[in-house]
Amino acid sequence: MNSQEPSNSRFLLRWAVYAVAVLVATQVVPGIEYRGWESLLAATLLLGLLNAFVRPLLLLLSLPLVVLSLGLFLWVINAALLYFVGWLVGPFDVTSFPSALGGAAVISLVATLLGSMLGVNPTRIQSRRSPPGGPLPSPTRDDRRRPPGDDGGGPVIDV
Repeated sequence: MNSQEPSNSRFLLRWAVYAVAVLVATQVVPGIEYRGWESLLAATLLLGLLNAFVRPLLLLLSLPLVVLSLGLFLWVINAALLYFVGWLVGPFDVTSFPSALGGAAVISLVATLLGSMLGVNPTRIQSRRSPPGGPLPSPTRDDRRRPPGDDGGGPVIDV
């Protein structure tokens, strides 16, 4: 068995998730159209490559705007990349920037939901408990305020 198989299958699954998300955007958002499956797959592949290589640079350059807008400027970056893909891939059309904004929202939402259901984009929230009867850390000032019987072994959100 090839050692690259898990990463290749994961890549193909993520590509399929984004292809479905782009397909949903073409059906829901007026102004985003494709002519043939080849153009849809090519646009999805190019969008993935731009998201992997160009988006981090755009994010770094626009970091003050992202912070000031509380992250909403990321939506504009995603829309700009989608609009650029529509310009580069001839049979995949994004007619206007407002269409690109709508398409970016739909693609993000569908890809997040579908990726979570398929386990492609697992959540980073994990629950940890101390082992039963295991040693507890030495008490701190906050530990003294706990109610009696609370051992501090509740769930921890690790982000």
